[in-house]
Amino acid sequence: MKIVNVICSPGRTGFYFDDQRAIKGGAGHDGMFYVGKTVTEGFQAIRQAGESISVMIVLEDGQIAYGDCAAVQYSGAGGRDPLFLAKDFIPIIEKYIKPELIGKEADDFRGLTKMMEAIQVEGKRLHTAIRYGVSQALLDAVAKATGRMMCEVVADEYGCSVSETHVPIFTQSGDDRYDNADKMIIKGAQVLPHALINHVETKLGKNGELLAEYTAWLRDRILANRVDPNYMPVMHMDVYGTIGAVFGNNNYKEMADYIEKLVEIAKPFKLRIEGPMDCDSTREAQIEALAGLTAELDKRGCNVELVADEWCNTLEDIKLFADNKAGHMIQIKTPDLGGVNNTIEAVLYCKEKGIGAYQGGTCNETDRSAQVCVHCAMATQPTQILAKPGMGVDEGFMIVYNEMSRIIAIREAKKA
Repeated sequence: MKIVNVICSPGRTGFYFDDQRAIKGGAGHDGMFYVGKTVTEGFQAIRQAGESISVMIVLEDGQIAYGDCAAVQYSGAGGRDPLFLAKDFIPIIEKYIKPELIGKEADDFRGLTKMMEAIQVEGKRLHTAIRYGVSQALLDAVAKATGRMMCEVVADEYGCSVSETHVPIFTQSGDDRYDNADKMIIKGAQVLPHALINHVETKLGKNGELLAEYTAWLRDRILANRVDPNYMPVMHMDVYGTIGAVFGNNNYKEMADYIEKLVEIAKPFKLRIEGPMDCDSTREAQIEALAGLTAELDKRGCNVELVADEWCNTLEDIKLFADNKAGHMIQIKTPDLGGVNNTIEAVLYCKEKGIGAYQGGTCNETDRSAQVCVHCAMATQPTQILAKPGMGVDEGFMIVYNEMSRIIAIREAKKA
C-alpha cells in the first residue's frame, strides 16, 4: 500500500525545554520559572514550553499513521542537536522527507527507516527529533498497511517475540520525591522513584547521608502502605554523578563502600544506582570509571545494579558501554538515538550481551511517542520502560500501562 501524502502539525510536549548550561551556571528558581539570562543558542527563556511535531502519513486507502517528533528536556546541551522548535523544522520535513516518502510502499519498516536516516541536509543528518518522529509514523504506516499492530511489525522484522505480560514500568518523581513516591506506591509501579539526586549539598549529602535517609524513608513508606504484601518494587535512584563527586570518580573502594551501605538500607528491596559518577572529560573516561566500579561491586558480590546514562546517547555509545561491561544496565534514551529502529537495535544488543536494557527517554515527549515506544518495548522486552511524558507520575504511568494492556488484550482476542 502506497504512501500518498505527509502532513505535519505543531504540538506541545509533556514537559519543558530547559537551558542546562544556564541552570548549571547558577540560574535561580521562581516557582516553575528560572531566573537569569539564557546561554544555549535558540532559547528565549531558561525554561520554555516543550514543542513537538506530529508527522501524519496518509495511505492510499485513506488510513492515517502518525508519530511525534520530540527532543529531550536539555536540548542543545552535551553535544545534542539544537533546540527543537516546530516552526524551524516543519519546513525541513516538508522539503526533504515528504518527497522521498510519497509513492513508497509501506511494507518494510527497516528499509524505510534506513532510507530516512540516510537523508542529509547541507551535509548533516536530520535532527534526532525528526528521525524519532518520522520513524514512529513509518512503523505505524507499515502496521496499518499490513493489518498488524506496531509491536507485531517489530517482532516480525527483528526476529523477536511480543511479550504476553507487562514490561516493568519505571516512574520518575522529579524534585517532588516524597509526594510523587506516594503516587507510585498507590499505582503499584514496579520501579521507582528516580528521585533526581543531582546536587551534593542538598540531595546526596556531603557524606551521602541525605540519600541514605531518603532511601530509608522510601523503604519504610512502601512497607507501611503497600496493599499487597508481595509488592516488591525496585528502588532506582538517579544520582547524576554526585557519588563520584563526593568520593572521587575513580575511587572505586569508597564508592563501593557507600553503595553497599545503601543496599543494606534498601532491603528487602533491590537497589539500582543510575549515573554514580560523571566524567566530564570523555566518553572513554566514563566507560573506564563505570566499568571499574561495576567490577569492584561484582567482586564483592554486592546485590546492586549500576545504570549507565551520561556519555551514552547513541547506538554506537550503547554498544561500547555494553561491550566494556560499564554498568549492569544501560539507559536507552529514545529521542537521542534518532529513529526508533535504533532503540530496537539497542535493546536487542544489550540483551545479547547480557546487559540490562532500560528503554528510557525523556519527560519532554508526547503521548504518541510514548505509545509507539511501548510497542517497541513489548516486542523487544527490555528490563524496564520509562513512564512518560511529564513529571506528574499518574499521566505517564497511565499512558504506558494502558497501551501495554491494549496490546495484551488484542493479542489474546486474536488467539480466541
